[in-house]
Amino acid sequence: MNFSRIILFLILSFLFNACAPKEYVKQNSAFIMFKTPTFKYADMGFIYENKDEIKVEIYGSGQALMTLEISEASVCMSLLACMSKSSFNKEVLNSMYPEEILENIFRGKPIMYSEGLEKNRNGFTQKIVKEDKYNIHYSVLNDEIIFRDTINAILIKVKKQ
Repeated sequence: MNFSRIILFLILSFLFNACAPKEYVKQNSAFIMFKTPTFKYADMGFIYENKDEIKVEIYGSGQALMTLEISEASVCMSLLACMSKSSFNKEVLNSMYPEEILENIFRGKPIMYSEGLEKNRNGFTQKIVKEDKYNIHYSVLNDEIIFRDTINAILIKVKKQ
């Protein structure tokens, strides 16, 4: 009898823990611009971070317009089904980008294996060009992140408040 209660308790605790809200250790309000040929969002929002994932919410008139959740294995966007990072890049960004590019952009880390990295005292910039594939200008300076790919018409801008 006691053994079955213990098993039931363990099963219920696992179920409740799976449904518990995720804990984020860092959150910032920011002006977020996310423009691709298929999506265009620009407004105030929040960026929530923990070790394993990032959640980006863009608001307009007090309503969440877009939610983007980037985990270790997938990207979930409020208007799209969850998909692998490579599928998301293919559908929304560029299939030539490495899987971790979106996460690195929102975390303000170097992209494309630090290619073309130029550090300065306020952050860093990168210029990465692959002829006819992408022409990327990426900067992380002070509290502003700007990722621009002129060939693929992609602009991601984050100005933390």
